[in-house]
Amino acid sequence: MSSSSASSVSTALAPYGWDEAWAEAFTPYETEGLLPGRVVRVDRGQCDVVTADGLLRADTAFVTPHDPLRVVCTGDWVAVEPGGNPRYVRTCLPRRTAFVRSTSSQRSEGQILAANVDHAVIAVSLAVELDLGRIERFLALAWESGAQPVVVLTKADLVPDAVTLSYLVQDVETSAPGVAVVPVSSVDGAGLDVLAAIVGGGTSVLLGQSGAGKSTLANALLGEDVMTVQATRDVDGKGRHTTTTRNLLALPGGGVLIDTPGLRGVGLWDAGTGVGQVFSEIEELAGRCRFHDCAHEAEPGCAVLAAVETGELPERRLQSYRKLLRENQRIVAKTDARLRAEIRKDWKRKGAIGKAAMEAKRGPHRRS
Repeated sequence: MSSSSASSVSTALAPYGWDEAWAEAFTPYETEGLLPGRVVRVDRGQCDVVTADGLLRADTAFVTPHDPLRVVCTGDWVAVEPGGNPRYVRTCLPRRTAFVRSTSSQRSEGQILAANVDHAVIAVSLAVELDLGRIERFLALAWESGAQPVVVLTKADLVPDAVTLSYLVQDVETSAPGVAVVPVSSVDGAGLDVLAAIVGGGTSVLLGQSGAGKSTLANALLGEDVMTVQATRDVDGKGRHTTTTRNLLALPGGGVLIDTPGLRGVGLWDAGTGVGQVFSEIEELAGRCRFHDCAHEAEPGCAVLAAVETGELPERRLQSYRKLLRENQRIVAKTDARLRAEIRKDWKRKGAIGKAAMEAKRGPHRRS
């Protein structure tokens, strides 16, 4: 690629996140005459790719592997043919990050939602009661992806009392250590400047349930009504899926936004590290337990249970931690025979301990 061509590519793709590192990764494909581009939308085996030549429609047949985590995804950087009918994506450049959840089916598969993301913006509506457990679940997936999570409390105008709003923010901050929590209102614009500054650098993916106000938030950041918005039921805060595909959009103030459909189910997918990050205070307390393999259930010298007793650690946090760990363990065990064996062994060990405790409680059996 000539210096002038490289310059034109850089100018055209810089708003979509193109940088020197991506240019270097693309070097092997230059001699083949392929074009670099970023996938802005995927739909039924085809995708829209933004390139220096404009927006192209390409087929993904050449890069459709058996592994569902390697399929072309919104946010991918790809090498695409300069011409042809149909035109094909030839390869995907190695991803820096990937946001993955487990599928709703019973199969042991993960589903990739977005690639090469720097910030995972988790939209949570203040129109309904906060579900801290669901927020923690989103955060675990976000941390596991390699992106920096941000929690955005939408519809803040529905909580006019400043003191009440501050308490809600504090509740979420307790469940999201190391994460920015930003209350925003698309009605009066409150908090949008803070959020725009966060997403102005790099690529952000917008996540949340239907009715969380993602499309309205996306429109506010874009400065125009690009995404369709539908009314949300007042009773439960739920709305229909106004976004049906994942769309990548360049923001006018800098940065890139990937909007996603509302997620009804958010299953973990090999997110052990992410769970540990969400519950970092429990992981820290666990280091003080008497036994290194403490399960924090009834063991003597358990620092985690002691923290619950003193009120330092909310019981709800410990229950949520246990729940997500168990769920993640089940998901990983589906594809890991060794882990399945370890789980069975642990069940037998706990069963034996429980049986021994019960026998000790009953005392020695008396013969008639």
